[in-house]
Amino acid sequence: MNSSSNLSPQASGCEGFNFRAFRWARAMVLAINEVNRDASILPGIQLGYSIYDSCFTIAKAVEGTLTYLTGQDEAVPNYRCGSGAPLAVLIGAGGSALSIATARILGLYYFPQVDYSASSSILSDKFQFPSFIRTIASDTFQSMAMAKLVMRFRWKWVGTIASDDDYGKYGIKRFSEEVEKAGVCISFSETIPKVYAESKITRIVDAIQESTAKIIVVFSADIDLSSLIEEVARRNISDRTWIASEAWITSALISKPEYSSLMAGTIGFAIPRADIRGLYQHLMDINPQKTGDKLETEFWERAFDCTFSESIPAVGRMADYKTAAYNRTRANARIHNILPLSQRPCAGNENLNDTENTYTDVSQLRLTYSVYKSVYTVAHALHNMYTCKPGEGPFVNGSCTDILDFQPWQLMYYLKNVRFQSLLGEEIYFDANGDVDAMYDIINWQRTSNGYISYKVVGSYNGTAAPGKEMTIYNDSIIWLDGQATPPVSVCSESCRPGTRKGIKQGEPICCFDCILCADGEITNKTDSRECIQCPEDYWSNAKRDECVHKVIEYLGYNDPLGIALIALSVFGASISLAVAIVYIVRKDTALVQANDFVLSLVLLFSLVICFLSSVVFVGLPMAWSCMTRQVLVAVSFAVCLSCMLSKAVNLMLIAKADRAEGGVGKQLGPHQQRMLTLVSILCHACLCAAWLLIFPPYPVKNTLSQNIKIIMECNEGSVAFLCCALGYDALLAAVCFFFAFTARQMPDNFNEAKFMTFALLVFFIVWISFIPAYLSTRGKYMVAVEMFAILASGFGLLACLFVPKCYIIVLKPGRNTAELVKGVTSNREKSSPSTSQSVSAVSTACSTAPAEPPQHPVCIPADDQCSALAGTEGANRQPLDKARGAADGPRTAGERAPWELEQSRAGASVCPPLAGCSATPDTSGRLRPPPDRDGSKIRMTIAFWARWRDDLIDRRWSGF
Repeated sequence: MNSSSNLSPQASGCEGFNFRAFRWARAMVLAINEVNRDASILPGIQLGYSIYDSCFTIAKAVEGTLTYLTGQDEAVPNYRCGSGAPLAVLIGAGGSALSIATARILGLYYFPQVDYSASSSILSDKFQFPSFIRTIASDTFQSMAMAKLVMRFRWKWVGTIASDDDYGKYGIKRFSEEVEKAGVCISFSETIPKVYAESKITRIVDAIQESTAKIIVVFSADIDLSSLIEEVARRNISDRTWIASEAWITSALISKPEYSSLMAGTIGFAIPRADIRGLYQHLMDINPQKTGDKLETEFWERAFDCTFSESIPAVGRMADYKTAAYNRTRANARIHNILPLSQRPCAGNENLNDTENTYTDVSQLRLTYSVYKSVYTVAHALHNMYTCKPGEGPFVNGSCTDILDFQPWQLMYYLKNVRFQSLLGEEIYFDANGDVDAMYDIINWQRTSNGYISYKVVGSYNGTAAPGKEMTIYNDSIIWLDGQATPPVSVCSESCRPGTRKGIKQGEPICCFDCILCADGEITNKTDSRECIQCPEDYWSNAKRDECVHKVIEYLGYNDPLGIALIALSVFGASISLAVAIVYIVRKDTALVQANDFVLSLVLLFSLVICFLSSVVFVGLPMAWSCMTRQVLVAVSFAVCLSCMLSKAVNLMLIAKADRAEGGVGKQLGPHQQRMLTLVSILCHACLCAAWLLIFPPYPVKNTLSQNIKIIMECNEGSVAFLCCALGYDALLAAVCFFFAFTARQMPDNFNEAKFMTFALLVFFIVWISFIPAYLSTRGKYMVAVEMFAILASGFGLLACLFVPKCYIIVLKPGRNTAELVKGVTSNREKSSPSTSQSVSAVSTACSTAPAEPPQHPVCIPADDQCSALAGTEGANRQPLDKARGAADGPRTAGERAPWELEQSRAGASVCPPLAGCSATPDTSGRLRPPPDRDGSKIRMTIAFWARWRDDLIDRRWSGF
């Protein structure tokens, strides 16, 4: 700017002509004329008007407001220089941004302002705009309605565009707040400049083109939006659906045929329309040559592209300006430049019916109807003032005011409290914020066959309806882009199906997410769930993670093949044990059964039967009784079995110790002592189990932790300490028994029961040591199966090692189960027949009275046990052989030995010196041939010799039984 210039700033001129706004002005004139003709409203009072062109610029709007207030072209604040009728109200100024500017000025004087198109929510603030009311709903309701529309069609990814004024900024701000509450994301948010700038328009279109959002919400006036739509059309961006505010939803400037392929499917909100009677005729009744009105003249020239002769200079200057603007470079020129007027003269008789513009289009009288209501609002307020009765007025002492001389604030009172019926039958009134009820039509742009856009009402919105019932949409009536009947999809990420949840992407809006499969045991049964739901304890998620299903209940059942097999083994083992017991009972009078303590053997077999059958209790659904029974039965049955074995092992150990002692004499346990030891061991264990069952009894539980997809029905043992004590007691019995049996294993016998007992306990230990890792590594019914297998394996091991050899003799070799065998008297072919060390005590008693047969072969008597053969009772007069031979006898040479002694030496047998005083010599067959008995003493000595041989044979060879 040149600071030396003396020129004052000049207001910019108007550009173009808005046929739609001119129709609004003509509708206001029609309404005023109707009021003046109506005798029921303001009788005897005529209303006048002045029209100011704001050119849709704030500067012109403010300039017109000040001119209106002061009454002259030069504005003088706080003064009215004009004369004439009092000023009543300002209707306008034709847009939110313009009305906000004028309302701030008028509010200083509390001068009434009634607006027909300013819907910005900020104008509801009575602190800033105390004298402002409007006949159009606030954008607060429109923003909420647009948000509900977006949510209804499940659009989650939208772009927003707003004009650079209060109307666009506040409208889109409230819309964004509402949709974000519902989880809708804003892909981009752009602002259309009020003054055209190509770079800014290009940037906005780039954002539209690059975004994946298919829905674009626009809060803007049609004039501001037109330049953006032109650029969109130039790039042919046709796959977007536009959501329109009421400011441009019925705008012919945007719904041009050349845009129909891009804008078809647009949906938005419009204020209710009405048919104003006589408006079309009033619009057609215009003749600028008769009236000389400047606005009518300009309208005529623009409508018919001609120029009246008297206005040629002015128009020529405007044409020069337009031409200069049109010839600017593309970098600075508007895309939608308005071409200059033609120089063709206007005849004045042109027919308006031949024109097609928004002025003559009365099919969508929406803002026009709002203008119409504004005039009647002022008329009814003035009428109420005019008909006020003194003493009943609203002012001090019930006073009224003079309609020809009133203050602006007095009329403001009547405007706020006015109430009347509109042309459509709706009741017009204002709330505390100067707003009316929100009523909208939902409009859908549908392309016709000839390429034009038609406005189709597809629903409505009533802000006064009950929550949730405000919006009504007829989906079947909507035609979307490209003629589609289904609404478009606009999402940043595809919806997450049931069974998945949203996973937020870093740095992206919440609508951009990854779909993550729910974890095991969690589900989602809704689309786009943010969190997965944990299934109840007895349920688990299915494969799709969209439903909780009952967990598989697992236990070792009677119909399970594994359970059937184990039960069969249990029954088989119990049957074998019973069979052995029956064999023992049937053959109880035989020597081998009697030699093995018949009672203890039966008790041991009975315990094995219980042991086998106790494993059956492990099969089936765990119940209270089965949980209390199975571990106790196993522990007690093994305790009984091991107690019986312990008493036998103790006796074997004592016998082996006595055998190794000098003289071969030691302590042994009698039958009653063995049974008492067994009973004490069993009672101790029984008391422990009884205390366990009374204090901490086992009980059935549902194990939901071991395996996620299964409920394992099992028993809680109540107390691990008691369980360990019960099983530990059995282990202690087994260990002690093994020690005693192992000690007695090397008794010099052909058959030694201590050896078989040692093997049985080794099997027992191997089974249960192997059981521990196998048990801990399994889950569910297989844990029960492993324990059952360990019980059965140990039972079969004990049964096989302890009773199979005996049953073999008793059942298959009954000829060997004789008293002679038990006493140690055998034939050549039965020398290897087994006997038992446990039978020593019984056999020694039996053999002391049984007759002895002569031996088949010479018997060697060890030197430490040699004695003289005496006549008379057994062993009464035994003497060491050396004494019998005499001290003078020295070692004998080979020539001095008897022939049978030499034969034994050559054969490797032990050399036994002959009995002193006995001249028995072996004959040719190796048999002992006694010498002739002259006095009978030799016969007695022979009998003593055979008795000694018998005792030695029993003590040394068969003590293992």
